[in-house]
Amino acid sequence: MTMTLGRIHSIESMALVDGPGVRSVVFLQGCRLRCQYCHNPDTWSMTGKNIQEMSAETLVKRLSRFKPYYGDKGGVTFSGGEPLLQKDFLTEALQLCKAAGIHTCLDTAGCGMGDYEDILKYTDLVLLDIKHYTRRGYQQVTGQTPDESLAFLETAQRMHIPLWIRHVVVPGLTDGDEHLEGLKNYIGTLKYVERAELLPYHVLGVHKYKTLGIPYPLEGVEPMDPQKLSDWQTFINNHLN
Repeated sequence: MTMTLGRIHSIESMALVDGPGVRSVVFLQGCRLRCQYCHNPDTWSMTGKNIQEMSAETLVKRLSRFKPYYGDKGGVTFSGGEPLLQKDFLTEALQLCKAAGIHTCLDTAGCGMGDYEDILKYTDLVLLDIKHYTRRGYQQVTGQTPDESLAFLETAQRMHIPLWIRHVVVPGLTDGDEHLEGLKNYIGTLKYVERAELLPYHVLGVHKYKTLGIPYPLEGVEPMDPQKLSDWQTFINNHLN
């Protein structure tokens, strides 16, 4: 196995919301999407003075120290940025996690560099961030076409990978009964979906734009009350295949 250094933004050791159970979350650097509501613009670039470079072996040795806390359900989640952009490092790290008996999860928008089988064969669960279910809507939200994410999804479906679907609900952009009905119908076309999560828009990352000198695309849009989404989330989950 060749050693590839990963570029890591940060590591959260005891997370409870990024997959089942207690998890370590590894945030990898780099993302090609420019989602209007992105709260981590500091993860976009592959370069920067605060990025940690680490081999997969060193990373997994560090993560293994938390194995007693993972229990039967927990494990490691690779997030970002977009973890698929660091394909070789990610594959190596996932393979080492599996060899160590650690449950692996991938938190992704599916926007990588193609050829995902080597990654997915070491992945137990995918948290798939669906930006939008129409081509036009996807481009409006992200500034990119959905082609790469659809290729990733096709591979995951063909390999029978369990999915948790995530969708950020933004007032005026990805909200409203008509939109959420369409989302429900789209999720209904997918297989191996275990649950769906509607994530309410928040403004916790706005200060990062100011620090980086980047205009914030959704200036003035108010955060969404999570309670407004609870009925829709229940409805969508009740209609999973």
